[in-house]
Amino acid sequence: MGALNIGYDKFNGGTDKHTRRKITRTIFVSALASAFVVGTVIFLAMGINRHGSGRDDDEGSDHVRRWKSTSNAVKNACSSTLYQELCVSSISSYEGLSSQAGHMEILDAAVNVAINAVKKGQAHTRSLFSRDLDSRQRGALNDCMEMYDDTLDELHDTLSDLHNATFLSMPKHAADLETLLSAAITNQFTCLEGFTLCKGHLKQQVKGELHNVSHLVSNSLATVGNISARAKQALGIADSLADRRRLLSESFVSTDEEGFPSWMSVGDRRLLQVNVTNITANAVVAKDGSGHYSTISAAVDAAPEKSTTRFIIYVKKGVYQENVEIHKKKHFLMFIGDGEGVTVVTASRSVRGSNHTTFHSATVAVTGKGFIARDMTFENTAGPSNHQAVALRVGSDFSVFYRCSFKGYQDTLYVHSLRQFFRDCDIYGTVDFIFGNAAVVFQNCNLYARKPLENQQIMYTAQGRQDPNQNTGISIHNCRVTADSDMAAVKSSFKTYLGRPWKEYSRTVFLQSYLDDLIHPAGWLEWNETFALSTLYYGEYMNTGPGAGTANRVNWPGYRVITSATEASQFTVNQFIEGDTWLPSTGVEYSSGLA
Repeated sequence: MGALNIGYDKFNGGTDKHTRRKITRTIFVSALASAFVVGTVIFLAMGINRHGSGRDDDEGSDHVRRWKSTSNAVKNACSSTLYQELCVSSISSYEGLSSQAGHMEILDAAVNVAINAVKKGQAHTRSLFSRDLDSRQRGALNDCMEMYDDTLDELHDTLSDLHNATFLSMPKHAADLETLLSAAITNQFTCLEGFTLCKGHLKQQVKGELHNVSHLVSNSLATVGNISARAKQALGIADSLADRRRLLSESFVSTDEEGFPSWMSVGDRRLLQVNVTNITANAVVAKDGSGHYSTISAAVDAAPEKSTTRFIIYVKKGVYQENVEIHKKKHFLMFIGDGEGVTVVTASRSVRGSNHTTFHSATVAVTGKGFIARDMTFENTAGPSNHQAVALRVGSDFSVFYRCSFKGYQDTLYVHSLRQFFRDCDIYGTVDFIFGNAAVVFQNCNLYARKPLENQQIMYTAQGRQDPNQNTGISIHNCRVTADSDMAAVKSSFKTYLGRPWKEYSRTVFLQSYLDDLIHPAGWLEWNETFALSTLYYGEYMNTGPGAGTANRVNWPGYRVITSATEASQFTVNQFIEGDTWLPSTGVEYSSGLA
């Protein structure tokens, strides 16, 4: 890590590990390529021997021609993937692939191959549990089991979407497919993160299966982009974000004059706009016994599973000391509090202090889709000395947080995966305090740097995109980036940066935001020497304030001062998270494009 980062490391950021990963990948791919060549020779030889000594009879020739035709189609489909040899060998060996497979069938096969690999990895990980494991090892394996389970769901959802799509309709489906597959890749790296402080060789025992899954899913993700581009070419449309958004909007239901989907009730549209006294909640949580439940977790447990309508939990004022988990089967839940600092949910799990993984240190964790929260505070009180300690972790697609605050130190807000939107929120922390690999937009928010430990440096963000085809990143739009009250008096004693690259393709932008004078002139900090500096995407566009000057910013290949409104617009609510297609239904106020 280097002396600058000592004492507050996040995981898997070093150049040495990156190099080892490339070497491992090369060996792995080379082995597979060799196996594929040998398998091809045997396969052809069997086809010839079945019909005599090389006799060119009709049946034998047709068999070989069909195999060659399928092989060429697969090679063509795999041409844009990162792991081409693995792509060709894994899909060609899939038993369900027909001899005349087209683009969609090949993509279907690629996803099914990944599903089979997940099941194999899941079984292998399950076999590693034993009585000899300590709590940290067991926690890391539990993370992996959960991640495998989530990955299976995301891959099955991908198949379901594919079965509703055709080749020419792929541009309409691409954003959803890319979101699901991006999350599935993220899950594998989340599993590995949990082993960093573990004793023994557990990490090595799970790594091979995890890398295989992530590479297979990566190939599926690249193939989605490949097919979508071909479909656009066939339709005569330019391959641009704007065209994709137009196609998406055409596939959604009509909207009324206020921009809401026509099937939504007026009450549901106004849930984020009206006073809480005018909302009828499905469940009320109150510490004084005046509600249905005295804890938030009890209300969540009582909520229906896989609901298709909004389930509202009103959390009355008070401090709720509990860890809350909204599981993936809890769809369309909404938390409504009495205000920031008035309704508070708090806990103190951490990596150093309580031996939890970062993933499971969260005070509140949300994976059920369509989650909304307004007027609440989410807090982790572990403090700066206990290092990673998450206040909120979000892996909920189409989730919204409005007028909420998130308080912690290192790793306060874990925007883990899928599509998320934060509006009028306050986020407090020290090291990497907004991190993860979601596609997320923060709009009209306040980002407050708190006073860190001595010799620490402050990074507002640490984005974790691992694959160049993932549609993920952190977009900070029209926000205020400044110091909290405890930091304001001592800000000259600490170096403060906009972010650093947690993973190889880290992507973060600051658009039209106010940057205070605590921002270091360089703007951004290396993770470890030259790691990711040429593959990341960091951008700044029309920011203001004493910290917004770009004359002395880093000169990394991946950093740019954005001068084009067209380029900057790619990271707005409408284009980056397809916000115009789903945010109106939540009732939250938002700006679709640049200010």
